[in-house]
Amino acid sequence: MLIDIKKRLENIDLDIRTITAEQAVSEQKNNGGTLIDVREAAEVSKEPVPCALHIPRGVLEMKALEHFSDASTPLYIHCASGVRATLAAEQLLKMGYENVSVITCSVPTINQASTND
Repeated sequence: MLIDIKKRLENIDLDIRTITAEQAVSEQKNNGGTLIDVREAAEVSKEPVPCALHIPRGVLEMKALEHFSDASTPLYIHCASGVRATLAAEQLLKMGYENVSVITCSVPTINQASTND
C-alpha cells in the first residue's frame, strides 16, 4: 500500500521535539548546538541562512557522522515547510542522535535574532 506524505508523517513512531526559531536561538547561545538546513542547494542559494550548516536531506545520513561524532550534540533542523526537517530528525534519532529538534517557523528570525545581540 502506498502512503502520501501526510500519512508518512503521521506514522513516525518517535517523539520529535519541535521548537520555534526563537527557542533555537536561545538554546544555541547556551549549548553550542548546530542549525542544519536540509533544503536543496537551489533553495539555499535563493534564501541562504548564513548561520546554518547546509546538508541537503538526501545526503544527511551519509554526512552526519562527518560533522557530529557526539550523539548528544544539539541539532536544530530547518527546511522550507517542516516536512523534510521532520523526516531528517526522524533519521537522525534513528541513527542515535539524542538531542534533535525541528524548527517550526521561519529561520530568517534566527538570523535577525543572532545579529541583534
